Amino acid sequence: TFFATAGSIARLGAKPVFVDIDPKTYNIDANKIEKAITNKTKAIIPVHLYGQCADIDPIIDTAKKHNLYIVEDAAQAIGSKNKNRNAGTFGDFGCFSFFPSKNLGGAGDGGLVTTNNEKLYDKLVKLRNHGSFPKYYHPMIGGNFRLDALQAAVLNIKLKYLDNWHENRRNNAAFYDNAFSTVQQIVTPVILPENYSIYNQYVIRVPNRDQIIAKIKNANIGCEIYYPVPLHIQKCFDYLGYKNGDFPESEKAANETLALPIYPELTDEQQQYVADTVIEAVK
Repeated sequence: TFFATAGSIARLGAKPVFVDIDPKTYNIDANKIEKAITNKTKAIIPVHLYGQCADIDPIIDTAKKHNLYIVEDAAQAIGSKNKNRNAGTFGDFGCFSFFPSKNLGGAGDGGLVTTNNEKLYDKLVKLRNHGSFPKYYHPMIGGNFRLDALQAAVLNIKLKYLDNWHENRRNNAAFYDNAFSTVQQIVTPVILPENYSIYNQYVIRVPNRDQIIAKIKNANIGCEIYYPVPLHIQKCFDYLGYKNGDFPESEKAANETLALPIYPELTDEQQQYVADTVIEAVK
């Protein structure tokens, strides 16, 4: 996941505890969460990575069993669904990003938090405005976490196009799936049957990843690695005591995956060029 998921925990003075991923979906492995829970655990943060919901029902069961909050990192998943339920509605909080690279992106930084709990909502409203309520009275310390009005105006215009953009991305993903279906060296995204993915990224797994990226970029095709260094071995988290080998699936994914262009405006000709280039690169 992106650094902010764990950084937000550390900045509060809390301790992030990591769990390995499912090697097929790259989301958190729900079967490994319970072993990481202690009497100090406060919450579970499942990341809905690349536009696909995590395996959420067993996560909900584990949270209820241990009386834990669920804070969904839905930054890449606005519009994603599990069993026709929207990402951001499963837990106590849903956190969304409007960074310009997202399916619904603003003209700069921005985000959104959702909750179905009125008490938590009231606290969120105070926290986003320096902990103030009523105006100039501060029962708690918050910050300036309001969404800028200009960003809100841009997002409000773009919102009506979002469902169509999702479908275009899904069509682009289906094109790639078909194009790569006979190429054994390319592992295409695995979407759980109960999930509706919005394909914030289209991530493939390939051998000799770095060599293939070089060939793709040499063909003037944009691609990216999400993410090259797992959080547990980031330098700033040395104090947590993790080491290489602790989360082998995360480490393997960091060395073997890359994301291809998937944005809604891709033409058939562009996608064919991308597919042909990738297939030639892996041979």
